[in-house]
Amino acid sequence: MNKQTDNQSKQSPDEVKSSELEPTEKTSNTSAAIRSLPRTVWAVSLTSFLMDISSEMVINVLPLFLSNVLGVKTNIIGLIEGVAEATASILKVFSGWISDRIGSRKWLAVFGYGLSALTKPFFWFANTWHYVAGIRWTDRVGKGIRTAPRDALVADNVQAQHRGLAFGLHRAADTAGAMIGLLTSAFLVWRLQGSNQLFQNQTFKTIVLISIVPAFLAVLALALGAEEAKKKSTVQKPKITFKGLGKNFLIFMLIVGIFDLGNSSDAFLVLRAQERGMSVLHILLMLAVFNMVYALVSTPAGILSDKVGRKRMIVIGWVVYALIYLGFALAKTSVHVGLLYLLYGLYYGLTYGTAKAMVGDLVPDYLRGTAYGTYNAILGILDFPASLIAGLLWSGFGGWAGFGPSAPFYFGAIMALLASVGLVFWKPAKQPEPAQ
Repeated sequence: MNKQTDNQSKQSPDEVKSSELEPTEKTSNTSAAIRSLPRTVWAVSLTSFLMDISSEMVINVLPLFLSNVLGVKTNIIGLIEGVAEATASILKVFSGWISDRIGSRKWLAVFGYGLSALTKPFFWFANTWHYVAGIRWTDRVGKGIRTAPRDALVADNVQAQHRGLAFGLHRAADTAGAMIGLLTSAFLVWRLQGSNQLFQNQTFKTIVLISIVPAFLAVLALALGAEEAKKKSTVQKPKITFKGLGKNFLIFMLIVGIFDLGNSSDAFLVLRAQERGMSVLHILLMLAVFNMVYALVSTPAGILSDKVGRKRMIVIGWVVYALIYLGFALAKTSVHVGLLYLLYGLYYGLTYGTAKAMVGDLVPDYLRGTAYGTYNAILGILDFPASLIAGLLWSGFGGWAGFGPSAPFYFGAIMALLASVGLVFWKPAKQPEPAQ
């Protein structure tokens, strides 16, 4: 074993290359950098694009199917979604760790995508909420299995100076798929039932049938297009331990956790839009345009994070978030909410891919699966208290009426600013490059 490989095998989670924590001084031409991205990044991006078309077609109308067709109450709908997201969050840690243990990302991700794809046809037969719950939970098991290995697969296949670009491109493809899925569902609803206010069973079945095609194409794209990265070193098999991921990662997650406590479910933004007088049709169109903005911003933001540094981009995104949430708190009309929601896509584009690129920077390659699993799981778990706090601030509990619709948005803005200050003053430990 040569000296470089030996140094890499002994690298601790905090001994991260200095080039991975700071912006690169010399970056290649952007178009050349995009062309130089490995096939795996394009394959993963295409997979996410196709799967999000399928998922967004179904998931956005599933609550309407449960309520309008099956007559299910909102508390049961909340239970189904709550268990689904909790299941996915917990599995992300284990799937990431397993991918580190077996030294393989691709086929674990393929299995997760395949499981989600296989659930899609079963929605066509659903006639009780129990049936829907089983399908939905199985779909989320697939998501929990695939997410961390997929993110680690992207991080493994690109150099640090192009990691922001790679994750930005992936987020853009994912979000473009979401936008197309939303527009496809809206078109089918318009064609099949016109202005009917209640969602119809036949409309749902048609949407489900069409969604099957992109779901299975997504699995094929990953299976045929992605490749495992060549391993740089042989290291001890990792254990599931937060401490083992290193001080840099843990502090970053603490700061992200502060932000996420104020980042409640986007359902509250939709409720705010409706509360300010926006129609259902306009809400669907608003969500589609939001995803378009998100998709357009993600790749340029990722490229910029490679040049100016991840921390700076995340701080900018969080400050934008704080201002937007302050705007939601003060919004007087549905027009105000609509404009703010479009700007909300700017926050997503600036931060989501950049934060994932930073996770890849903060830990060595042999721990990336565990790190991405932990990162995604913590965000998923914090979604519950964040949304609970927002709901209590909005409408209270028992005899307490809460502080009204503006309260959760003031809270979110304050938490975003606190997290931004924390990130500004945090100085990640830097280590020199391994000896050549």
